[in-house]
Amino acid sequence: MQKLLQLTEDGSHTIQLPEMGVTYHSNHGAIAESRHVYIEAGLNYLLLDQEKPTKISVLEMGFGTGLNALLSLQWARANSIDINYISIESDPLQQIEYTALNYGSFLNLPLELQALHEAEWNLTVQIDALFSIEKLQTNLVTFQSEQQFNCLFFDAFSPVDQPELWTPEIFLKLYEMMIPGAVLLTYCSKSVVRKAMQEAGLHVTKIPGPYGKREMVRAIRLS
Repeated sequence: MQKLLQLTEDGSHTIQLPEMGVTYHSNHGAIAESRHVYIEAGLNYLLLDQEKPTKISVLEMGFGTGLNALLSLQWARANSIDINYISIESDPLQQIEYTALNYGSFLNLPLELQALHEAEWNLTVQIDALFSIEKLQTNLVTFQSEQQFNCLFFDAFSPVDQPELWTPEIFLKLYEMMIPGAVLLTYCSKSVVRKAMQEAGLHVTKIPGPYGKREMVRAIRLS
């Protein structure tokens, strides 16, 4: 499938898939969106706990451009918190595609972005003293794990484009991988998505979305 590089409004890149009519990130700003949805509403939310975590396990649905992983690595360093990051991706970018992305220069993390993309697939790789990643070339429907996670980044394409990933069955699978108190973040706040999450047992809250999007969702496993 053809992948085209595209600038977003905050100056950072995204990838466009012309055949599907979708982009990997918001056209209003790729970095701005990812920071808001996954870092501020997710990782920062975990810091509100009275007992600050020393280690966090993250599961990401959609490695894509590597932006969420890069921002998480940056966050781990800033907060001195160890992150174990597992990311699922069925269609990885090719070298010619990921080397064109400007996140490295934008965030002053060029070597880290390169290391994330060049990390061997299906193997845990230590990128930094505080950040390890395991990229799994698979899809969420077939993905299985015995690991328990603190934070889930649900960054799949929309329910219109990938309806099979937004079902009660998928969210129940994810619920069972979450520790009590774990959070799941997604940019999508459609009622059908909230209902599917609730059917899986998650406590769902609509919260303010990133620029250009009124609302997003944070879902919590309460017990």
